[in-house]
Amino acid sequence: MSVKVIQKNKKTAKIRRHLRVRKKIIGTSERPRLVVFRGNRHIFAQIIDDTQGKTLAAISTINLEAKKNDDKTVKAKLAGQKLADSAKSAKIKKVVFDTGGNKYHGRVAALANGAREGGLEF
Repeated sequence: MSVKVIQKNKKTAKIRRHLRVRKKIIGTSERPRLVVFRGNRHIFAQIIDDTQGKTLAAISTINLEAKKNDDKTVKAKLAGQKLADSAKSAKIKKVVFDTGGNKYHGRVAALANGAREGGLEF
């Protein structure tokens, strides 16, 4: 998946980072890939088996039972814990973490810490 993109703005820079990471990170059936998409209002996470091309578990902050006053990082941490619970029910213990071209900072790091607290290893 080689795309030559000249870095002109934030969107193309993020695409380049994600492509660079995806060259190295591949989710297998014994260690699937946990990928994160961070929007302006919500954060989405999926556990994907790349060999079969299937999504094994998914979560977003849209359908969480969080307090209205909670900030986005608290909601992201809660989403990570819920994702770890659904991964346990799918018998997944170890994953490979894919930031999706985002920096490991803020909401992305909070989701990762919540998933670790929930029992996922990466």
